[in-house]
Amino acid sequence: MERLLDIAPIWVFLIVFLLVFLEDAIFVGFVIPGETAAVIGGVAASQDHLHVAAMAAVVVAAAILGDSVGFEIGKHFGPRLLAMKVLDSRRDKLDKARDLLARKGGSAVFLGRFVAFFRAVMPALAGMSRMPYPKFLAFNAIGGLVWGIGFVMLGFVAGNSYEKVAKTVGRDAALIVVVLVVVAIIVWRVRAHRSEKKTGYDPSASTDSSS
Repeated sequence: MERLLDIAPIWVFLIVFLLVFLEDAIFVGFVIPGETAAVIGGVAASQDHLHVAAMAAVVVAAAILGDSVGFEIGKHFGPRLLAMKVLDSRRDKLDKARDLLARKGGSAVFLGRFVAFFRAVMPALAGMSRMPYPKFLAFNAIGGLVWGIGFVMLGFVAGNSYEKVAKTVGRDAALIVVVLVVVAIIVWRVRAHRSEKKTGYDPSASTDSSS
């Protein structure tokens, strides 16, 4: 957090914008952490390093613009994108995204914004399906607005909470609490992953279907 505050605000804005934008624009959102960038932007705002409303506006704009570029890329280069080897291990999820788009239409664009893999591929799939751009833009803008403000505010609240804990019990104790929480989450995810392998259960399937 302290290193983040050493960076000039303009660079924080630029880095967050690029990470969120590239998540959707170049079809590799499952690699580039757009959500993480939005949360970090909110944390920076919580430390009075920059204004939270400005950060939210940057994230929302990046999300909408990135999706729009992804839409155009899918419209013109869709089949080539689907043939990429990097997607071979994700064919099942890709099929679910296409099925969701076929069933829900514009609503899938909005819903896809809140599921990591879908967020990356849905704009391109919408472009491939020849969805009218005004329709896509409407659902894309609503999704980007809700998602962008939501995750920036999540970081903003988390940053303020950290400061309150630090003031009460000291920064060292606060850091220990953060580390313990992170370790607990990692252990839980590792155990869940092992259990999924034994049972053959894929948690993303239930998440995707519920979307």
